[in-house]
Amino acid sequence: MSSEANLLPLIVEPEQLAEHLDAAQLLIVDVPLKADSYAEGHVPGAVFLDHRRLLRGAGDVPNDVPDEDALSVLFSSLGLTRDTHVVAYDDEGGGWAGRLLWTLELIGHTRYSYLNGGIHAWRDAGLAQSTENHPPQPSDYQAEILNPRAIIEREELIERLGERHLAVWDARSPQEYRGEKGQNKHLGHIPGAVNMQWTDAMDPQRGLRIRDYAELITELEALGLTPDMEVITHCQSHHRSGFTWLVGKALGFERMRGYAGSWQEWGNRDDTPIEK
Repeated sequence: MSSEANLLPLIVEPEQLAEHLDAAQLLIVDVPLKADSYAEGHVPGAVFLDHRRLLRGAGDVPNDVPDEDALSVLFSSLGLTRDTHVVAYDDEGGGWAGRLLWTLELIGHTRYSYLNGGIHAWRDAGLAQSTENHPPQPSDYQAEILNPRAIIEREELIERLGERHLAVWDARSPQEYRGEKGQNKHLGHIPGAVNMQWTDAMDPQRGLRIRDYAELITELEALGLTPDMEVITHCQSHHRSGFTWLVGKALGFERMRGYAGSWQEWGNRDDTPIEK
């Protein structure tokens, strides 16, 4: 691992990344919501990742984590190695980039950063963009779930609801949280969950960067989420909550966990407790 790439913190600013584009072992991944965003202009050297590859894609919970074989194929195709430092970004303020970094955390790959604000902040900074496709150099990466603490399954969550040091951060819209809207069999929220929708943690005046940390911590504490707690975050598919998981990490919440099943699983079952 080059010391150069190691200089990058969890949250990296556009200008900071621009100085390290030639660093050895750096893998920049553009995982946009709109596929054409990559062709319109991306960080030079970035590889494209179809965000659907971060999801299982089949079964009752298609948004769940792919199995280890599928993750091995995915990360081999991106060229990941044990020494790679991954910088992820997207075109929507951090949802899919967060889901990618959370997946890396799950497989025990902790050399990663998020480009703060993604391509919006990069473009706002007036930095050079490329429109050429940059194919990855494939590797042979064997992915294993080495850090199962990054995820929580439905059964454990049901069992532990109401624990004093466990909190649930629902990253969906207030309407979904209140049970006024949604496409599921049952609407509402996990009992005791608090709601701060994912976009409320972004600063639209600053290229969708993460908002002021002190303000965010104050707002989360007012909701009952403090850095000493074990915080479970979810949305409908663990896409929006990919970003809230990342925000929690950036704010120093050391026990952030993602519920990959999210409301897609919880709201379509008859044995899960629900509040409105």
